Amino acid sequence: MLSGSSQFVMSWTTWRSIRRLCSNSKHIPELTKDRYQVKRGKFAEISNQDITTLESIVGKNHILIDPDDVQPYNIDFIRCVRGYSRVVLKPKSTQQVSEILKYCNNRKIAVCPQGGNTGLVGGSVPVFDEIILSTQAMDNIETIDEISGVVVCQSGCILERLEEKVNEKGLCMPLDLGAKGSCHIGGNVSTNAGGLRLLRYGNLHGSVLGLEVVKADGTILDLLSNFKKDNTGYHLKHLFIGSEGTLGFITKVSIFCPAASKAINVAFLGLESYDKVMKTFLLAKQQLGEILSSCEMIDAQSLECSTKPFNHTSPIADYPFYMLIETSGSRAEHDEEKLHDFLNCAINSGIVLDGTTTNESRKMRDIWFLRERIAPGILHDGFCFKYDISVPLKQFYDIVPVMEKRVGSLATRVCGYGHIGDSNLHLNVSCPEFTQEIYKLVEPFVYEFTSSLKGSISAEHGIGFLKPNYLKYSKKPEALSLMLEMKKMLDPHGILNPYKVLPREL
Repeated sequence: MLSGSSQFVMSWTTWRSIRRLCSNSKHIPELTKDRYQVKRGKFAEISNQDITTLESIVGKNHILIDPDDVQPYNIDFIRCVRGYSRVVLKPKSTQQVSEILKYCNNRKIAVCPQGGNTGLVGGSVPVFDEIILSTQAMDNIETIDEISGVVVCQSGCILERLEEKVNEKGLCMPLDLGAKGSCHIGGNVSTNAGGLRLLRYGNLHGSVLGLEVVKADGTILDLLSNFKKDNTGYHLKHLFIGSEGTLGFITKVSIFCPAASKAINVAFLGLESYDKVMKTFLLAKQQLGEILSSCEMIDAQSLECSTKPFNHTSPIADYPFYMLIETSGSRAEHDEEKLHDFLNCAINSGIVLDGTTTNESRKMRDIWFLRERIAPGILHDGFCFKYDISVPLKQFYDIVPVMEKRVGSLATRVCGYGHIGDSNLHLNVSCPEFTQEIYKLVEPFVYEFTSSLKGSISAEHGIGFLKPNYLKYSKKPEALSLMLEMKKMLDPHGILNPYKVLPREL
C-alpha cells in the first residue's frame, strides 16, 4: 500500500535542538588520558604570559579561560572523550590564526582545531591541555556566484546557513548532514564528510575547488580557486581535505554548488530481509537512474532509536528493515511517475512489503527525521560504541548479527544503518556505560572483520583520536610511513591536533 502527497517546498530540520537534548546529560566522561592510557607529548604547558599574549591577538571577547565556559569545548558530542584545555581562542581572521599558530609553534604549545564539535571519533577535542582553536567567529560568506555556482566562505560557516544562502540563489550545497545545524564547513572539509547525498554529488575531493590554509608555523597558503579545471601542478588542496587539522588549519573554502532541484520526492519502504534491501537498491539504480539522490538503509533496532525517545511514530508498519529513497530532478510529473513505476514494480515483485511516498515539505521532513535522529537517539541507551565502515554490499549487514552474538547481554542493542548507495554502514553497539570488558570485545574485532572483507575502517567520519592505531587494517606500512613524512614536513614540532589520525606507535 503506497500513500503520497503532491505539494513540495524544500525544508530541513536543524541539529541544534537534538544536540542540545543530548548535551543536557549530566554525565561527564572520564579523561581521555585515563580511559585510553595515553602519554602526553613533550609540549609546553600554557602559562599566564601565554594567555596574555594570545588575548592580545584575538581580543578579550574572543578568548575563554573560565573553566565553566571552556568545559563544553573539552567534551565531544557523544561524550566519549574529554580533555582538560584551559583556553579556547575564537579568531575572526586568517591573519589572527596565522599569528596564533606562529606563536604556539615557537613555544611548542599544542593546538586542537575545532569547528562545530559534531565529530564521532574524538578528533575535535583535546586529549590533554592543548589550546582549542575554534572557527566559531570565522563565519563570513564572501561570495556566491549563481552563474558559476562557486561559493567562497570562511571555515566557520555553519552548513545549514550556507544551504539557506545558496538556496536563495537557486543553488544547493553538495553536502547534507544530519548535523548541519551545528557543523562547520571547515570541519566538514577537514574530515572529508560524506553525508546523505554523496550518491548524487560525490565526495568533497570533487566539490571543493580550493582552500586557504595556515601551516603550523603561521605560513598562509592561498590554494583558493574558482575553477573546476585548474591543472597546475600538484593539487595541494587534497592534502588538507580529510587530514583533520593535523597538517594545517583551514580558514577559507571555495566550493562548487550545483543548481537546486525543483522536484524532490521521498519514499519510505518496509522490507523483510537485507537480501531484499540489496534487490531494491539495484532496482532503484536501474529505474530511477539520474534522479536518484539518496538511498539509506535502516534496521528495526535503529528505527526504534528515532521513534521511542522522541515520541515519534513510523509512517508504515513494523518491519525488520527499512529504506529511505530520495529523488531529485527538474520535472515533478516526470519524477513522480518514475518513482511510482519503480515502487509498483518493487511491491508487485515482492521485494518491498509496504511504503509511503511524499513530496510535501512537512512529510518529507518527518521521514528524514527518522534517519537523522538515530545517532542522537541511541545515546539514550547510555554509552555507544560507534563505527563507520565501508564494506562490500553483499556483506554490508553481516557484522551486525555477528557483533550481536559476540557481545551478548553486555550490550543494550546492536544495530546498523547507513548509506547503502555508498557501501557505508554505521554500526552501533550501545550499553549502559563504558566498560573495558565490552570495549575489548568490540575492538579490534570490528576492524579485523572489516579488513577481512577488504573494507575501510572509516568511510566518512575520519580517524580522529579513536582510530589511529587501527589504520593498519586499511593502509599498508609504506603508505603510513609516507603520511608520517608529510606530517613531519608540514608540522615538524607536531603541534597541530596531536594524538590524532597517525598511529601513536609510529
